[in-house]
Amino acid sequence: MRKRTSDFKVWLEKGGSHLLGEGGATILEAVGKLGSISMAAKKLGMSYKYVWDYIATIERSLGKPVVETYRGGKKGGGGAKLTGTGKQILAEFKRVEGRLARALEETAYRGVEDLELSVRNRLKGKIEALKVEGPLAEVKIRLEASALVKAILTREAVEELKLKKGDRVEALVKATSVMVAKRGRR
Repeated sequence: MRKRTSDFKVWLEKGGSHLLGEGGATILEAVGKLGSISMAAKKLGMSYKYVWDYIATIERSLGKPVVETYRGGKKGGGGAKLTGTGKQILAEFKRVEGRLARALEETAYRGVEDLELSVRNRLKGKIEALKVEGPLAEVKIRLEASALVKAILTREAVEELKLKKGDRVEALVKATSVMVAKRGRR
């Protein structure tokens, strides 16, 4: 099953009608990985009929097949695979879900004073330079540990935090990005 850290639901629609949600995406993903509708149903703890009917509903909504099945022969049992359309809608679902998860994660960091972070991820310092160009802003932070960190933020984040040169801030290091937090917005 898919793991989700935030509480939200994503679904794709066609003509205002439900096309694919988390359950359908899980089904398509399992069929694609396992190469079998019956194996996917078993792995997901669902009945074969439920999975088959769900796939049929998606296909009726789209007017195109999302799963291609084939019978067994000399090689043994049959199987199933995602069609190009099936792969495309699954990829679109994952893209939208990932984008929303990242947006919510970024929003969660705006209330960072409530988070308990590892010391190695918190770097205190003072803004040395602030350059806003278009939708992005470059923030240079002179760290108390005599180092300079540069972060690229959205203009919106700079405006929401009311950042200005000389502000005391913390650089929060997460993977390959640096976020900026400021206590007591002025």
